[in-house]
Amino acid sequence: MSRNLGFATALVGTIWLVGCGSTNPTAPITSPVPGQLSRAAADSTAGKIPRPSAAATPRDYRKDAARHIYDGNKDRIYDGKLPPMLYAVGTLQVNLDVNGKVISMHWMRAPTHAPEVIAEIERTVLEASPFPAAARMGKVTWTDTWLWDRGGHFQLDTLTEGQL
Repeated sequence: MSRNLGFATALVGTIWLVGCGSTNPTAPITSPVPGQLSRAAADSTAGKIPRPSAAATPRDYRKDAARHIYDGNKDRIYDGKLPPMLYAVGTLQVNLDVNGKVISMHWMRAPTHAPEVIAEIERTVLEASPFPAAARMGKVTWTDTWLWDRGGHFQLDTLTEGQL
């Protein structure tokens, strides 16, 4: 009897673990993730497979994640030094699973005076998913500050060209 109970427990545990995993790490995120302040969702992320990250620390990973955002938003990146007065500044933590898929967000400093910027940053992050997989770390939390001008262009603090 105890042998059957042990087998049943192992079987249930295995089925539970399989159910916890993502069935498709490149599937678009179509509903808000925990920590989002807006209802933004990705238009499409299907088929995106980023290069892996060799970063050994979250600080090193910031550059890979920021470059990944820049690569997908070339026309929205502010070129040159930012103006002295920015429209919005927000600091966002993004929690990524081992495959680079966004699993949650946490605003450390949300630009609450500009809810449209919050939604646009969240949508941009969700559309960039999956991010480069942090092969040396597994799950990772990427934290960056978004510097936003009135025209809808931005830089990330990690790759900023500075401010006038």
